[in-house]
Amino acid sequence: MNNNNQSQGATVQLRPAFALYHANNQGAGSALKMEMIPAHADREGCVMLKIANQATIGDRKGKAPVYPTFDWANALVVKLGFSDLCAFLQVFRGECESIENGKGLYHTSSAGVTKISLRHSVDVGGYSLVINRTLASGGELSAKFFFSHSEALGIDEAFRGIMSFVCFGIPSVYSGYAKAAESVKKGHGDAAA
Repeated sequence: MNNNNQSQGATVQLRPAFALYHANNQGAGSALKMEMIPAHADREGCVMLKIANQATIGDRKGKAPVYPTFDWANALVVKLGFSDLCAFLQVFRGECESIENGKGLYHTSSAGVTKISLRHSVDVGGYSLVINRTLASGGELSAKFFFSHSEALGIDEAFRGIMSFVCFGIPSVYSGYAKAAESVKKGHGDAAA
């Protein structure tokens, strides 16, 4: 979903994206970014989800605070399609405690096998998202993100709102439809003509 924003003669391409940052003083935090890509022509829509582990702790004291940073260069990225998003919604809505009864979702590619787990953590009060990737080359990568209950509510609402775009894309007005509608407005007959 690209929106053009004209500003001082320049065209800026915007794509819906959202980010949450959870740094901590131990350096074990993480950040999450999500980008919705609508269906288009013969391509299914999805949400690209990226989790980066915290790289530096930072120091927010003093006149020149240094903010924590995240390792976006080594972030784990997964593509969440329709079925994946439905599994997330089931957990966020309380229909189940975890995706596939704790088994998670598996995505296989030439790079390796990725397991995506989302679990309601009653004892901590939120939702734990863990991505583990076993690389075809033999290594393993892992990243996790914790959603508070209020963040999970917001993500649930966001996913609800984008499901039609993921499934069907963004409707566009076709010139034939616009001409037929204009003809009907002017009283020149039937829109099908």
